[in-house]
Amino acid sequence: MTSKARQQRIESELQRVVAELVSREVKDPRVGMVTITAVRMAVDMGAAKILFVPFGERHTPDEVAAGLARAAGFLRGEVGRRLGLRHAPRLDFEFDSSIENADRLTRLIDSAVKDSAVKRDDGSP
Repeated sequence: MTSKARQQRIESELQRVVAELVSREVKDPRVGMVTITAVRMAVDMGAAKILFVPFGERHTPDEVAAGLARAAGFLRGEVGRRLGLRHAPRLDFEFDSSIENADRLTRLIDSAVKDSAVKRDDGSP
């Protein structure tokens, strides 16, 4: 198995385990319900950037990130145990703004299409 394939497999397993741990084990009230959208491992596998999206408007992404950062040590230990890794990666949590950006772009495109349709109906070029 190539190292790239191994890294992708570990990223996938890490995403699954972290999502389970966050939903069941993290008791910080700032975290609440969170979706782990992606995991990106460093080439040396010493660190993992974990992208998340919080559900609801109860806490800001910064508050959720602070709660996750506080739980990172516990999560790192559990990840190492559950995945059988000799050296568990450092876990860095980051808000995944790609969904928010995609929604904003979709609204802009929809608005432009609507404006174009209105101009054609008015006889404007």
